[in-house]
Amino acid sequence: MSTPYAEVIGDPIAQSKSPLIHGFWLDALGLDGDYRRAHVKSDALAAYIEERRNDPDWRGCNVTMPHKAAVMDLVADPGDIRGTIGAMNTIVRQKDGSLIGTNTDAAGFYAPLAELDLEGAPVAVVGAGGAARAVLFALARAHVGRVTILNRSPLKAMGLLATFGLKGDAAQLDAPLPPVALLVNASSLGMADQPPLDLDLSPLPDEAIVYDLVYSPLRTGLLAAAEARGLDTVDGLDMLIGQAALAFELFFGATPPKGRDEELRALLTA
Repeated sequence: MSTPYAEVIGDPIAQSKSPLIHGFWLDALGLDGDYRRAHVKSDALAAYIEERRNDPDWRGCNVTMPHKAAVMDLVADPGDIRGTIGAMNTIVRQKDGSLIGTNTDAAGFYAPLAELDLEGAPVAVVGAGGAARAVLFALARAHVGRVTILNRSPLKAMGLLATFGLKGDAAQLDAPLPPVALLVNASSLGMADQPPLDLDLSPLPDEAIVYDLVYSPLRTGLLAAAEARGLDTVDGLDMLIGQAALAFELFFGATPPKGRDEELRALLTA
């Protein structure tokens, strides 16, 4: 009997911890299934999607850099992800072979912040790619205050503010931080094999939260600097696990086991 499976695709892909997360949940629930990595380059993305479309055992895939925008042209978009977030990170195969795309990043990002009152709070976001779009979508829904986007291209950042109906400013990466309540790194800076993210955190108030979406390494230079200042931090595993939980339900029709997050984090950081 064939085994249902899902995958994570990207270029590069070796760093992805998604197979560990989904594999842990499949084992914990005793489900018959598998979750794999697939190294897919941009020029092979369309062929990959078409090949998997015809595989009845393939339940879908998570999509990471650099395919979150390009994949929108290859699958159905019933939830208007293109018109809202503008980036897909999850593709699900329906029983009739049709493929639909969605985004679990926004909810995954917001989950660790859900207990906070961010209404009217000033925020700074580093980056203007697919992850930043999911972050800004979630922040707009939380009715935050002014948002400052730091990016190599301030013009692109200004466009994102307009897209999500946010008031704020765009600045170069080396611009000084405003005194925000929440700082989010939604770029690849600080990731293994990427340039570091060097920010002066001194303008941040003592109650500020620093949230880094990078999870390889887990303790980034940004988080280390925030901890040295005594600031509260959120690491990339929180978002990774949160978005994976939503995708897992879509792929395998089951809810991840409750009360096992510390065990999962220990596995991911071993």
